Amino acid sequence: MIWVTRAGGNVDRVACPWLIRRFIDPAAQFLYVPADKVLETARLVGGKSYDAKGSDHTHRPGADGGEECSFVTLMRDHGLWGKDPALDLLAKSVNHADVDPDRTAWKTAEGDGLGAIAHGFALLTKDDHQKLAWEFPMYDALYAWCKDRVAAGGKG
Repeated sequence: MIWVTRAGGNVDRVACPWLIRRFIDPAAQFLYVPADKVLETARLVGGKSYDAKGSDHTHRPGADGGEECSFVTLMRDHGLWGKDPALDLLAKSVNHADVDPDRTAWKTAEGDGLGAIAHGFALLTKDDHQKLAWEFPMYDALYAWCKDRVAAGGKG
């Protein structure tokens, strides 16, 4: 499947491809296009859209109050939410990093760090595919940390 989103990825537009490749569609391909071309491009290529106004998977009002980012929306839409406490914990951190602090129901220390790191990567390159290559190992490491925390009795 081809997944289409807005160019200039930062937190959500990099975290979502990690989630998609690791848990939804291992063979996924990603296109980054101008914001006003996301829906049209997805339709033309027979793909799915995410993290763009009107897309298949984007920010929504949250079940726990506040706004949920596209990462959480993808988890909910694909039956992943509530199945893996470590992945839920990672999602809460992504949400914290991506959503305005006044509109998120979840606050995590990791979310602050993740936001800073994601913004740093965005300063290093404008190439969205390079961001994926650089940041996927970071999300793998954060997920490993979340699994360890949950195993030690931390909450997801």
